[in-house]
Amino acid sequence: MTVRPRVVVSKCLEFAACRYDGQMINDPVVALLKEQVEFLPVCAECEIGLGVPREPIRLVQQGNMLQVLQPATGRDATAAMLAFCRTFMADQHDLDGFLLKSKSPSCGVGDVRIYPSVGKVAALGRGRGIFGGAARESFPDLAIEDEARLSNYRIREHYFTRLWASARLRAARAAGTMRALVKFHADHKLLLLAHSEKEMRLLGKIVANPARRPLPALWDEYAAGLARALANPARLTAMINVLQHAFGHVTDRVRAAERRHFLAQVEKYRTGKLPLSAVTALLAALVVRFEVAYLADQTFFAPYPEQLMLITDSGKGRPL
Repeated sequence: MTVRPRVVVSKCLEFAACRYDGQMINDPVVALLKEQVEFLPVCAECEIGLGVPREPIRLVQQGNMLQVLQPATGRDATAAMLAFCRTFMADQHDLDGFLLKSKSPSCGVGDVRIYPSVGKVAALGRGRGIFGGAARESFPDLAIEDEARLSNYRIREHYFTRLWASARLRAARAAGTMRALVKFHADHKLLLLAHSEKEMRLLGKIVANPARRPLPALWDEYAAGLARALANPARLTAMINVLQHAFGHVTDRVRAAERRHFLAQVEKYRTGKLPLSAVTALLAALVVRFEVAYLADQTFFAPYPEQLMLITDSGKGRPL
């Protein structure tokens, strides 16, 4: 199934020269995703009329309220920003995620400096931008990241996995049949097992539908469970368990030397000497060779387009 995730993106990332200093930010991940994703670019600061270029805004903590202030002009943009965020979020449907600008007082999702005043003072700490926070609150189940964190390979892989799982679920739901739900779950069993065996089993019970509940309710419950299952990256031990489980379907058909080779590759993956893609590629070749129907459609082997399967890491990504 070919699907294109729908992702809200900060417009200054590869789309328009709308940053406060009149610049556009070139980002390799966003550039790569342009061919695979339906991007919905937005700049909250431009939308409330701050202009380009513009004096920087600052988040200022006043009691329990976070204000959006422009120190150089004395402008208080809090009400305008909050109103735009409410309207924008309410108008969004069928989204799969957000990709926002790091450190931005509007778009930042966790690394924005928050100050006690507009003067030359040290920051109190870091938090969410107004638009980034609104995205988290309005769409808690979606994949939401900033471009800086996606320089980390593991974070980027997890983000892509969540985006495409969400997009595939939307496409399956559009079919409007119980068969589509059963097929979706069957194709994602190994991926779900790698992330959360508990949630995988709960999702299986939803699909079984012993109470014969109406289909719309099943889709809603399944979507919530899928979000929980994929909320965290797969643990190494769980991933190795899935690799061994899948290999069990062909182990009796391969020669002893091939079996030893595969297990040696799994061990290299365990010790960080090989990326997961190298092991799954080997396993996928065996699936094709022996025509293992159960494994042939598993999204575990290609959770997102192979064009995005880059193993490079800047070294600057934050640990999870």
